[in-house]
Amino acid sequence: MQLSKRLKDIALAALISASAMEASACTNLIVGKKASVDGSVLVSYNADDYGMFGHLCHYPAGMHKKGEMRKIFDWDTGEYHGEIPEAPVTYNVIGNINEFQLSIGETTYGGREEMVDTTGILDYGSLIYVTLQRAKTAREAISIMTSLVEKYGYCSSGETFSICDPNEAWIMEMMGTGPGSKGVVWVAVRIPDNAICAHANQSRIGKFDMKDKKNVIYSKNVISYARKMGWFTGKDADFSWKNTYARPDFSGRRFCDARVWSFFNHYQKGFDRYLPWALGKDPNAEDMPLWIIPDRKLSVHDVEMGMRDHYEGTALALDTTNVGGGIYQMPYRPTPLQFKVDGKTYFNERPISTQQTAFSFVSQLRSWMPREIGGVIWFGNDDANMVAYTPVYCGNTVQPECYNTPGADAVTFSDKNAFWVCNWVSNMVYPRYSQIFPELQTLRDSLEASYFAQQADFEKKAMNLYATDKQAALRMLNDYSVEKAQQMLAQWKNLAIRIIVKYNDMGVKQEKNGKIIQKTMRPGYPESFARKLVKETGDWYAVPENK
Repeated sequence: MQLSKRLKDIALAALISASAMEASACTNLIVGKKASVDGSVLVSYNADDYGMFGHLCHYPAGMHKKGEMRKIFDWDTGEYHGEIPEAPVTYNVIGNINEFQLSIGETTYGGREEMVDTTGILDYGSLIYVTLQRAKTAREAISIMTSLVEKYGYCSSGETFSICDPNEAWIMEMMGTGPGSKGVVWVAVRIPDNAICAHANQSRIGKFDMKDKKNVIYSKNVISYARKMGWFTGKDADFSWKNTYARPDFSGRRFCDARVWSFFNHYQKGFDRYLPWALGKDPNAEDMPLWIIPDRKLSVHDVEMGMRDHYEGTALALDTTNVGGGIYQMPYRPTPLQFKVDGKTYFNERPISTQQTAFSFVSQLRSWMPREIGGVIWFGNDDANMVAYTPVYCGNTVQPECYNTPGADAVTFSDKNAFWVCNWVSNMVYPRYSQIFPELQTLRDSLEASYFAQQADFEKKAMNLYATDKQAALRMLNDYSVEKAQQMLAQWKNLAIRIIVKYNDMGVKQEKNGKIIQKTMRPGYPESFARKLVKETGDWYAVPENK
């Protein structure tokens, strides 16, 4: 994102939401190359935060003179932190993927407050985008990220990073070492090729094999710092990152790890054994593994659907008939997560799919293809459940107008902007979810199906052209990505108008031969809600019987 625009967006967001400056509450799903249907590494990210205005950022490749400096502004707040030397060469970045098919996501888990070092220069968001401009592989990214924070300091709280390339998937966790220290502790673990992993605002790395140099990398002080602080006194082999630096409590399990559990539960039989852990109330519950071997291989579509999850079909399901979902079984709940009644604290479930998502992506990373074609970031600009992901190729240098709209920001609507048009539709659907969502779902799924159906043929043409005229092929990829994004926007605007016309004033206009006609059905309450209403109000609304 261009700096001036980012700062403007942040400032405006602050006007409408006091929570906009809080750390992001996000979800990442990771799929190893032998766990995916087509052999690609897959990684996803929901960028969740109230007041956040999202768009598809772009950092062009560049050459930089010796002594050239880069100013660092906090990705969340826009606060200026300082500057670091520019790299001699920087790579093209579009969204959270670069031209070498390196993709990075994150979730914030916080951890021990006393470990935060506000004197550091690099925050988690800046660290991601600086690294994407400098690294070609996941291992190189880990090296660059850790070297940068060890030299210039890290000013965010505890963070989990997904760091993936076409051959490897890694999860890395990082924390500072206290105010004024400009120090860090960190550990990175490679996810097996045949495994899937996830994290969602709770530290996930427990014990790790310090002897496995191929698949585990860590800071020299990862255990010694904990010993110095008096937080760990056991044997090195018994050291657990999360139990030491970010011990899971009720909220860490129910609001965060439960999202991981729900994803894993789809892909391994018997995973309900870990439901007590996800529920968060049993202190002796069995903890979940960091990764699992899925019962079947996952596709891009599977990961997209994972990002749309509301615990459907589980004990935590939100698409139920209880009063929390309103009249039309909305699988969303108002925030904050916790609320009080008569002095007692209660909570709402926190699923993967949530209304405060600013943007969402699924990166598809394929080693066997030319890198600019092999890397696709499937991008959506709102709640993942309420958008159609469109393909954006990693070598692209052009942002679709709908994902980077001049004049649109957190408090300025534009019907040319995907964030606002998609939010327009989703916010009409939310309160009448069971009634209207099927219309959105039909359009969403048909568009995505068309993109998947066209992908192989299009990429074959792109590769043929790439072999003879690389620049023409890159233009072709840019044009295709823009075409599909703008197509989506046009369809979504039509959907918005259709919903207004068809579902006006709580009625439902009928259709004939595919056209809406001026004949309105009044559906009234769903039976389940009508029964609740009568139970709550007794005979107050009862019509007297004629005698």
